[in-house]
Amino acid sequence: QVQLVESGGGLVQPGGSLRLSCAASGSIFNFNVMGWYRQAPGKERELVARLLPSSIHYADSVKGRFTISRDNAKNTVYLQMNSLKPEDTAFYYCNMARVLGAKDYWGKGTLVTVSS
Repeated sequence: QVQLVESGGGLVQPGGSLRLSCAASGSIFNFNVMGWYRQAPGKERELVARLLPSSIHYADSVKGRFTISRDNAKNTVYLQMNSLKPEDTAFYYCNMARVLGAKDYWGKGTLVTVSS
């Protein structure tokens, strides 16, 4: 059983940056699907970024502003968020799976608030 813990959320002004981290309780070496999702109040959870062995997918709303990456040595996945907008305000969740369609794991989320 893998446990995921997100961190790095907080309050930031529009145009600012944050880096979210997702630390796994064990090795992520065999996890090939890494993702960040977000859920804003009153909205459905949406995929923000997904990292696969041979491709990376970003939601149109974050392309050019967000970057997903992984550090196997630290068992951690990151989401660098730049040029933040008020509409980026949401709870952000980390998701991992060994392969697409397999059992996946979720963190409990970290809140990002973009406001002046």
